[in-house]
Amino acid sequence: MTAYTYILRCADGSLYTGWTTDLERRLKEHNGEGKGAKCTRSRRPCTLAHYESFESEDPAEAKRMAMRREWEIKHRLTKAQKEELCARSGK
Repeated sequence: MTAYTYILRCADGSLYTGWTTDLERRLKEHNGEGKGAKCTRSRRPCTLAHYESFESEDPAEAKRMAMRREWEIKHRLTKAQKEELCARSGK
């Protein structure tokens, strides 16, 4: 199984970090097709700026790795460091 940690760039220039097992579906949800995060609803459209994938035969382990990375990005990186990650991704 694969899980992903991602960073979205919102229309107002803000960044949103999350995790998912389906990037395409989650991006659609953030942009109005289903349930997106509360903080992205007023900042649409959102585009994928960066993502990292985590693979494991154990689905719970893939999820844990993605959630751990989400926490690191949200709580340990400055906005400038997040921007650097996005710039290196080329997205």
